Amino acid sequence: HMTCSEHIGLPSSETARRGARYWDPLATFGYISGRTTQIRFATMTLVLGYHHPLAIVKRYGTLDHVSGGRLILGLGVGSLKEEFDLLGAPFDDRGVRADDALRALRAALPTNEPTYDGEFYSFGDLTVDPCAVQSHVPFWIGGRTKRSLRRAVTLADGWSPFYVSIDTAAQWLQTFDVPAGFALVMPAEHPLDPVGEPDATLEALGGLAAGGTTIVSARFLHHSLEHYLEQVHALAE
Repeated sequence: HMTCSEHIGLPSSETARRGARYWDPLATFGYISGRTTQIRFATMTLVLGYHHPLAIVKRYGTLDHVSGGRLILGLGVGSLKEEFDLLGAPFDDRGVRADDALRALRAALPTNEPTYDGEFYSFGDLTVDPCAVQSHVPFWIGGRTKRSLRRAVTLADGWSPFYVSIDTAAQWLQTFDVPAGFALVMPAEHPLDPVGEPDATLEALGGLAAGGTTIVSARFLHHSLEHYLEQVHALAE
């Protein structure tokens, strides 16, 4: 899979820490889906509070439809109050709103006639067409807190933490009844060099696997497009 993050408008004070350029996930994945056949597309992450659940169903259900079922929804609660304020989105109760949005998404994504009645979102007697092709679009929850892991275990299919070490992630996972097939998507701590340092790469991957990682978000040492592709093939081997 490849990933694409979402930010609408970053305060200038944040760009040094978070970066400045964020490609829109829907436009980016829509373009790439027309030029590929196998790679999956993971939004890492869509901020739930920025969208009505049915807007996500319409836009990303369409992406799932045109890509032949290659969507993974990476979803998060969000932490940048300035961006919430910019969009006129509620900030203080974003956690409970996100939980309700996740339940609404799960109910609505696979059907053209969605119905849901929750604390913040309720809908019915309407048609949303197209919807997702997959009967169960994977949800991965992003975050850096134990609460985000709890949300992932109870309402989603995987957890994709950031700024959380594999040791901490493994410790937290032991405190939950993790369902079968649950995905732990962890980034490599340092850029990998499977061409130049295959043994060190295997050691790094082994350490992540020992902590429960099922999917590695790989970053590579690379000096050109050709070198990057060489690293991808070497990692697969």
